[in-house]
Amino acid sequence: MRIYNPKPQYVPPLNFSLVEDGIYRSGFPMPINYTYLKQLGLKTIIYVGDLGHDRKKEKKEKDKKDKDKKEKKEKKDKKDKQSTEEIMQKYREWIDTSTNITFHNLLMESSQEPFNSPEILKQAQESLSKALQLVLDKRNFPILIHSNKGKHRIGLLVGLMRKLLQGWCLSGIFEEYEKFAMGKSEFDLELIECWQPELWVEDEWKPDFVRV
Repeated sequence: MRIYNPKPQYVPPLNFSLVEDGIYRSGFPMPINYTYLKQLGLKTIIYVGDLGHDRKKEKKEKDKKDKDKKEKKEKKDKKDKQSTEEIMQKYREWIDTSTNITFHNLLMESSQEPFNSPEILKQAQESLSKALQLVLDKRNFPILIHSNKGKHRIGLLVGLMRKLLQGWCLSGIFEEYEKFAMGKSEFDLELIECWQPELWVEDEWKPDFVRV
């Protein structure tokens, strides 16, 4: 016998949490999470990651040296690329057809990889700056900020929010970061501590949580 449950299931995305009033964080939403997200009444979604971009794939292909390993890895990459593209496609279709959400896809490589390339570091800073500017305008609220797992990249973004917009002490910022990341990323912590981007805010649209 099949039992049908007419009630919608409200399942939050991976690592979902409230950051501040009107700002949520999470990992990448899957179809099972869409009903939950819809009831939040989101106006804006900011994705900080590498899906929907080709640069990560190009970098990996450039670094391959051994022909046999290259062929083997290309097969795996092709399969992984198809699955991630399908996830992103379904996600964008849901946003475009079922919601009035404005979606921002901001490129940022995994912070678990060494950011020793000036180009990659510059791209990360540009994406983080744009995300912070969007957060500084309450007309964009409610906002969901998410990465793939909701750990390091979003932890970095939230850490910068805490420091630059709210004036938190570094010990509190790092404690919150480690709570979600389940470990440290030295690059993230260093960037939170040292980076000071130029941001602007209109007082009329400044969120209430901004203290600096």
